[in-house]
Amino acid sequence: MNAHKNARLTPYSRELMIERIRKQGWPVRQAAQAAGVSERTAYKWLARYRGGGAAALQNARPVPRRAAHRLPQSQIAAIESLRRQRLPGPKIAARLGLPRSTVGAVLRRLGLGRL
Repeated sequence: MNAHKNARLTPYSRELMIERIRKQGWPVRQAAQAAGVSERTAYKWLARYRGGGAAALQNARPVPRRAAHRLPQSQIAAIESLRRQRLPGPKIAARLGLPRSTVGAVLRRLGLGRL
């Protein structure tokens, strides 16, 4: 995230809000109002701080922690093996019982999209 340094929820402003709550004794509602965020957001950042310290206030990468529908490595290897035998994508999909779009996406990711 490329936010300017005075944006409402930069890591610096989050630290400032947490410092006001923990060290200066501000009520959470008052610190949230001063930061220009909701009380719920202030509690969220306070919980993150308690869980991981100042490092938890940094921006997280927008990457999923897991992929629910990821193909098993064995199927990816089977797709690659069949492609190396010069089979087209639709025939690979039919042989493995997978959607053509899935096979096409795997082939493109492996750099084997075109025969």
